[in-house]
Amino acid sequence: MSASNVTPLDRSQGRASEQELRAQLAAAFRWAARHNMHEAVANHFSLAVSDDGSKFLCNPNGRHFSRIKASDLLLLDANDPDTLKRPDAPDPSAWSLHGAVHRSLPQARCALHVHSKYATILASLKDSTIHPIDQNTMRFYNRVAVDDSFGGLALGDEGARVCTKFGNKSVMMMGNHGVMVLGTSVAMAFDTLYYLERACETLISAYMTGKELRLVDAETAEKTAQQWESYPDLAEYHFRELMAILDEEEPAYRD
Repeated sequence: MSASNVTPLDRSQGRASEQELRAQLAAAFRWAARHNMHEAVANHFSLAVSDDGSKFLCNPNGRHFSRIKASDLLLLDANDPDTLKRPDAPDPSAWSLHGAVHRSLPQARCALHVHSKYATILASLKDSTIHPIDQNTMRFYNRVAVDDSFGGLALGDEGARVCTKFGNKSVMMMGNHGVMVLGTSVAMAFDTLYYLERACETLISAYMTGKELRLVDAETAEKTAQQWESYPDLAEYHFRELMAILDEEEPAYRD
């Protein structure tokens, strides 16, 4: 991820305890379920807690996003070859994808992988480009990597292969699979995922009309994308409010 494609680090994360980071990631799971971006007990989120990024939190195997609490999250070491031998071993595909992220992309503090409806539809089209037709789609203009070499379930070396496709991007359309978002904080990554799904919903809905898209010119699309990147504290304000709602309605997520 290049500096131009990454929202500045959430200031709170630099001072946050592991317990607070656990609460942030648990909140992301709960809101992914509320927004219907989950899939049964599949899909995974992770968050680095060590300075070098190799030690990270990840959801336990077989737990629904809507029930995950801070204390449920597994603490894993990306460099531990015996991770899948643990009695509380993570889902093998979670280890393949997220272990590879935190092993090879230390700048990616948070990684969110889902098969959300509209992003997955777009990832299933021959052209998975998010064309610039509104402000949300313009946020991702020239800022999305596309993996068009699906090699089966994310097991074994498939996770490492996928990681090589990010290049300098922080969002990947995983062809025939779903989407993965990288971020320097939970707030930044979740905000990106939220707007990504909204952008994909708008584009897919526009395709469904059968009418010609009203594309914005490249200069305007790039200008708008840069405005998104420099908009002050957007992700932090968004995620702060999401946690505040959970504090009122589902405070057990912090347990």
